[in-house]
Amino acid sequence: MYLKIIAPLCILGFLFASCNNGGNTTTTKLQEVPVVNIESQSLTLPQFYVSEIHAVRNVELHSKISGFLDGIFVDEGQYVKKGQILFKIGDNEFRFEVEKARAVLNSLKAEAKITEVEYNRVKTMVEKKIIGQSELDLAYSKLKSAEAKAQEAESAVQHAIHRLSYTTIRAPFDGVIDRIPLKTGSLLDEGTLITTVSDISTMYAYFNISENEYLALSRDTDDNSMNEQKTASLVLSDGQQYPHTGHIETVVSEFNGNTGSISVRASFPNPEHLLKHKASGKVKLVEKTTASITVPQKATFEIQDKNYVFVLDANNVVKMKSFVPAGRTGDLYIVASGLKEGERVVYEGIQNIKEGMKVAPVSMPANTTIKTALK
Repeated sequence: MYLKIIAPLCILGFLFASCNNGGNTTTTKLQEVPVVNIESQSLTLPQFYVSEIHAVRNVELHSKISGFLDGIFVDEGQYVKKGQILFKIGDNEFRFEVEKARAVLNSLKAEAKITEVEYNRVKTMVEKKIIGQSELDLAYSKLKSAEAKAQEAESAVQHAIHRLSYTTIRAPFDGVIDRIPLKTGSLLDEGTLITTVSDISTMYAYFNISENEYLALSRDTDDNSMNEQKTASLVLSDGQQYPHTGHIETVVSEFNGNTGSISVRASFPNPEHLLKHKASGKVKLVEKTTASITVPQKATFEIQDKNYVFVLDANNVVKMKSFVPAGRTGDLYIVASGLKEGERVVYEGIQNIKEGMKVAPVSMPANTTIKTALK
């Protein structure tokens, strides 16, 4: 009876062992994940600064006299040349003033001529000792008084001519006309704003940088001066880069005590007149750095305001590791601490893995992070 029971159990044990041995012959396929090797590389990091763009010259044209606006010879947005006639103010009254001043001048010149003749007559009589010296002194005084009045009248004529010239408003330089709010026939008061002319052949971009950034940029030049040493690029409001390179021209003499920043001006050529006065954009400066460790942004994730990546150990087991970023350029984080050169980081698909998993790594090209930075 005992042997009858043992025999079936042995058979079952043999079958169970056979099943187990058969199961060991089938291995579970590991999940493939792309990985990159962390490498140290030299990067040129672009720094962006919000800027205000101004024309190199932007001048308001005001009326210097009162009168009616008789003529408008330009249109809004028109490009004008220096000296070109832009506006005309009614000048009849001012022409009358010129003629009146000239008439007064001619009258006083005539009086001065008569006084001069009288002086010469008295002088002759004094020389002949017909009259005394006091008469000559009196005649001389009258002559000088008449000549002074004539000179004053001459100044009045020039003043009237000068005021007449104010009726013709010309372009002070080559530039573009802004809005013209007034129309022909409008009554102008002295000082009325007529329009604005902008010289946009060159544009200024004003922006602020911190003291540390100023020092870093200054040390990047031979004479510790940013002026005319540093090139700059401009990114327009639509995100497109302006096609012309600019240069830093000036840095103001002191830092802002409230913000700790300093104002910088960069100039950009504007041959196509694409840039306009008071446009917006960002100045881009390229800063050279020493060798830095970078990690792709898509390989990172955040937990409670800390940055993490998945790294693989020697056995291809996933481990979560935190790091401290020093900055960001393009799609890359610059690593300040936490990661070291040579570590393998899961490049993408981090949402499909978890710590402790064993995976099958697929190596990405060694320059993946560099290409990402240059996008």
